[in-house]
Amino acid sequence: MHPQVFDMRFRERSRRTTGLGFGLLAVATLLWVWCGVLLTTPYEIDRAYSTDPVECEARLFTDDGTANEGASQDPCGDERDWPEALALLGLSVPVSVAGGVLLTTGLLGARVSEHAAELARLRELAARDKGETGA
Repeated sequence: MHPQVFDMRFRERSRRTTGLGFGLLAVATLLWVWCGVLLTTPYEIDRAYSTDPVECEARLFTDDGTANEGASQDPCGDERDWPEALALLGLSVPVSVAGGVLLTTGLLGARVSEHAAELARLRELAARDKGETGA
């Protein structure tokens, strides 16, 4: 295989790896945004004995108890659970790490390939100049 074809394939793989890294970081960003929305927006709960939903304040900005603290008389406190938000944060960690690693690997591969090509070009110029000087 010709070295230039190999180098072009290497650079294409680096670009795909970089794109996949960006994609995973975008997914991780969406998970963080979703978690932020869950924590900062008010929510409604439906009561079994009433047709009107109860408006509850945001999970993050309340001083009331939560379902994790045991039974309460507050319907909002009974529904104010954290597992969904924490699950989103927990899921975002490996996605972020994988995205960062793939992005770094792809960018580094492209940079190394460009550096090697530039070194080869400079060696060729040096050899050509040396040949012209020696003749």
